[in-house]
Amino acid sequence: MTQTAKLHAIIDPLCGWCYAAAPLLAAAATAGFTITLHAGGMLTGTRRRQIDAAWRDYVIPQDLRIAELSGQPFGAAYFDGLLRDTSILLDSAPPSIAMLAVAAMGGDSLAFLHRVQLAHYRDGHSASDKAGLTALAQAQGLASDSFLAHYALSAAGLTSHLEASRALLRHLGAQGFPTIAMEQANGDLQQLNINRFYGQADAWVAYLQSRYATMHP
Repeated sequence: MTQTAKLHAIIDPLCGWCYAAAPLLAAAATAGFTITLHAGGMLTGTRRRQIDAAWRDYVIPQDLRIAELSGQPFGAAYFDGLLRDTSILLDSAPPSIAMLAVAAMGGDSLAFLHRVQLAHYRDGHSASDKAGLTALAQAQGLASDSFLAHYALSAAGLTSHLEASRALLRHLGAQGFPTIAMEQANGDLQQLNINRFYGQADAWVAYLQSRYATMHP
């Protein structure tokens, strides 16, 4: 696989199904695909959500299904801690900004996204906490002062980034997250079906390689 093998992933750090897809995206990267992440802004602005009993009742059945299909870990600190802390406001903007900042620094934004997801779903730390995101960047070997400077720049450009991501969703005829598309030889994008591969990384990579061979004869 060459470095011209490119995938585009429209995701949200607070999307449970994007967490389910994390091992698949990691496997694709290991197989040689370059992955560009596009933040979708699922819980931003007026869509931000305060944790309450209704939210907890809504997400827990989905989370259990995600764990069953993908094998991704969900910790007691998440189910019994974070999901019961009604002081937490779920906001996709801070982790999305942090992800973009890591990319702008030349860091591995996919690895950072997975750190954020694990901290949230496994360890029960709010992904919307800027201090926690800074600590995760430091754990990835990024200097906090540089990260915070890039965070400020990425925050200024977040609205235009989200608008571009939503335009890309419309272009692909997609709605939800994650949406995955492969870049064809002519630069056009073709949406791929990732849903049937949760928990099946080898089959997913084989599918990608087959599609790549078709699109890049």
